[in-house]
Amino acid sequence: MGNFNDLRICEKISKALNEMGFEEPTPIQLQGIPTLMAGNDLIGQAQTGTGKTAAFGIPLIDKVQQSPRAIQGLVLTPTRELAIQVAEELNRIGQFTDVHALPIYGGQDIQRQIKALKRGPKIIVATPGRLMDHTKRRTISFQNIMTVVLDEADEMLNMGFIEDIEKILSATPSTRQTLLFSATMPKQIQNLAQKFLRNPSLLQIKAKEMTVPLVEQHYIELQDREKFDGLCRLLDIQSPESAIIFGRTKRRVDELAEGLKKRGYSAEGIHGDLSQSKRDAVLRQFRESTIDILVATDVAARGLDISGVTHIYNFDIPQDAESYIHRIGRTGRAGQSGVALTFVSPRELNHLRSIENTTKRKITRMLMPTMTEALEGQRRIAVEKLLFQLEEGNYDHYKGRAEALLSEIDSVSLLSAALKLLTKEPAITTVKLTTEPPLRAQTYNKNRKKPFIRRNKPHATPTRV
Repeated sequence: MGNFNDLRICEKISKALNEMGFEEPTPIQLQGIPTLMAGNDLIGQAQTGTGKTAAFGIPLIDKVQQSPRAIQGLVLTPTRELAIQVAEELNRIGQFTDVHALPIYGGQDIQRQIKALKRGPKIIVATPGRLMDHTKRRTISFQNIMTVVLDEADEMLNMGFIEDIEKILSATPSTRQTLLFSATMPKQIQNLAQKFLRNPSLLQIKAKEMTVPLVEQHYIELQDREKFDGLCRLLDIQSPESAIIFGRTKRRVDELAEGLKKRGYSAEGIHGDLSQSKRDAVLRQFRESTIDILVATDVAARGLDISGVTHIYNFDIPQDAESYIHRIGRTGRAGQSGVALTFVSPRELNHLRSIENTTKRKITRMLMPTMTEALEGQRRIAVEKLLFQLEEGNYDHYKGRAEALLSEIDSVSLLSAALKLLTKEPAITTVKLTTEPPLRAQTYNKNRKKPFIRRNKPHATPTRV
């Protein structure tokens, strides 16, 4: 493994990377940065969590920092959350330069964005739909664009943005540098690359590098109606410090979050139908550990960069191996271990085997904990709470009352009662969840109709980095 000094990064950016705690480049950074510094187009097949934002951000900022005060770089992302996070990371990388990245996304007042654009950002990070709104209003000019980045292109394809992306790329200068990052390479994405990229280099981060070896991977076989009680038992026993629970649909996420709150867990849900202010509030609570559990759909969680997540629970099995890798990649980061657990119905076992075959990683079976084990887990947590309070101190004003109680009640009985009070007995609250159909291995996209995309240019054969 090399280091950032070997990549000949300018002093201002190197200083920022040091302050951000970057020690050595990831594989995609080590291989991609020199290619991008040389001005080549690039196809990068990589997941979130591999360091791709810095891989394209460092060369992008280095390229535009000496340019005139105009939009020189354009980054397209599928979601608001990812646009905000990419812009934040670019601004951290460019903190000692005059480069500013501005996020442009739907859900925010467009007049506010127009005012921000007048301040002259050199990079904009945008969702395709809102960017198209600005182009219609002529509030954004593409004439000085030197670099375009398509981040998570496959997700933008799934969200129906392919036509907008083509219009945007067609409106930018033909001399631009174009970078395309995608976890998967469906035919439509290949066609897009053939049409708009010039002799691109190809950089692939293989699946085995993306499965995060520090993550313990397990599954539990059970019926759909048993999932919620099973999830609560696991939460009681494992007592995760910070957990993300993935549901397949927005309705499922709402039901799960509400059900968990009814049973006394500190949880909130996030999905695409929530307002931007509500999403921001939930994510802030999760980052600050005000809540312990985040319930999310795949799209809402895509691009989230939250450290310290200890457990991932796939309440619904992911649709494909790439989604599975993306989900479990939320934990086991920065050298820390993590746990990923997937609920599987008997009819979904073939789909689970397909995920194992693609990721080349065995997912071990685990038995559902019993009610007795769940209660024992809660008792253990109660003891830990008491011991933690002893370490914290600041309970002197309770001592008088404690001494009075001890004069009437023996210490063992009193402490036992305190532990029972702190123990969250297994709840009997009934929570009804919508039954979702099981997935079958690889059948959901084989017969899906794909839009026809006209090829205007001959195939540009990529050269491997």
